[in-house]
Amino acid sequence: MEFFRNTNIDFLGKKWYFLAFSLVFSVAGLFSMIFWHGIPYGVDFRGGTLVYVKFAQAPDDNAIRASMNRAGLGSARIQSYGQAGSNEVLIDVSEQETSEQALDRSKNQIISALQTNAPTDKQDLNNASVLSIKTYLLQKDPLHLGSDAEQRYSGLAQAVADYRDKTKGGVLTSMDDLKAVDPAVAASLQEGFFLSNFAVRNVEIVGPQVGSQLRKQALLATAYSLAGMLIYLGFRFEFIYGVAAVITVFHDTLITVGAFSLMNKEISLTVIAAILTLIGYSNNDTIVVFDRIRENLKLMRREKLSDIVNRSINQTLSRTILTAGLTFLTVLALYLFGGEVLKGFSFALVIGILIGTYSSIAIAAPILVAYQDWRADRGRPVVTLPSSKDTASRERVKTKV
Repeated sequence: MEFFRNTNIDFLGKKWYFLAFSLVFSVAGLFSMIFWHGIPYGVDFRGGTLVYVKFAQAPDDNAIRASMNRAGLGSARIQSYGQAGSNEVLIDVSEQETSEQALDRSKNQIISALQTNAPTDKQDLNNASVLSIKTYLLQKDPLHLGSDAEQRYSGLAQAVADYRDKTKGGVLTSMDDLKAVDPAVAASLQEGFFLSNFAVRNVEIVGPQVGSQLRKQALLATAYSLAGMLIYLGFRFEFIYGVAAVITVFHDTLITVGAFSLMNKEISLTVIAAILTLIGYSNNDTIVVFDRIRENLKLMRREKLSDIVNRSINQTLSRTILTAGLTFLTVLALYLFGGEVLKGFSFALVIGILIGTYSSIAIAAPILVAYQDWRADRGRPVVTLPSSKDTASRERVKTKV
């Protein structure tokens, strides 16, 4: 299947337009990383506490932010997540101390900040654990149980928590919801508990030292992948091919990270995984074009290198559009319908696939031609023909066959 047959687009003739496009987005991303938003590291890399909160009604971000400010958590990030109408909010608090007590304190500060006008002599039933409910019932003993009180109240506490979490979606809106349990137990719970308008669904804690280590490992993983690509392409083609591919991938990575900075989207471990995936994806597209250039160099020895490169790009254009187009549709669906957890990962893939496909045509090939023109201007021989090692290996394969 082919979308384009016998195309003759002068890609190299438009190289200055491509250069201007790349410069605009690269410089904008750099300026954002240096002067505006910086590199927006997620909690995985900077350390801190993530608190996932579900509200009974649609949450007011401004009111939540005001509550955080009053509690001394002005740096907290507030972000809606989940499906529309789920009333779920993610609160992200950076933490510079390394102890578990300091990190857990952020969670308690967030809960205290959200519990406005809460009675001091009662517990919050929406945020109470099964153990807290059981302990309270054992102390009050509303059913006047004897030796089996431990087992009975344990079951009742679990039933209350299951009804809250599984039937009511994690948030009880009225004490009347407790009518499903024994009336004496319900009356006792009303005396010792109150209902806030929210419930903490999950808490994730990452220490700053762990975040710093993960950040270092992510940078090393990216650097090693680029170095491995340079070595492979230098051996498989010529060194200039490897240099062109590495510059192209660096260009793709810079624009992708710059897009995260411009939009102030956090970079998490899943985003790093997406960037490493894009390095391989972009490199694959570039190798396809380079391989066709090498084949055409043997068939079109008397033609100009720029014409050969243009011909090669046009010959692989249909394959590039088909592969990139189908992949792009997949990651776009992931971005639109994959949920908040996959937003960063899928956003990196959407941007990266577009830029990676573009750079294989508009960046890698012009770098190759520019280098050869530079060598020709200085009277040096071109190095775009297959290396002697590669030619010899091909001849040995032909002889064996």
